[in-house]
Amino acid sequence: MSLDKDTVEKIAHLARLQLNEQELQAYTDSLSQILGLIEQMNAVDTTGVAPMAHPQDTVLRLREDRIEETDQREKFQRISPATEAGLYLVPKVIE
Repeated sequence: MSLDKDTVEKIAHLARLQLNEQELQAYTDSLSQILGLIEQMNAVDTTGVAPMAHPQDTVLRLREDRIEETDQREKFQRISPATEAGLYLVPKVIE
């Protein structure tokens, strides 16, 4: 599919872009090439091809879920300026 300059000008207007004559020609060529590629991809027969979530068929290696750090809540609460019932008290920001 090939776009003409008038169509690209309308698209640029809708996108609130101001293009000079040189940019207009470059965008016309680029958009025409993109649409041509899309037409080529749509022409390919994909019946029997399962959709993929990712182009590489790989499996993530997951690490074992284990606790590596100790609970230091009491230590941090002791050095905090203000706590109450296990919560940190902070000044009110929004009135």
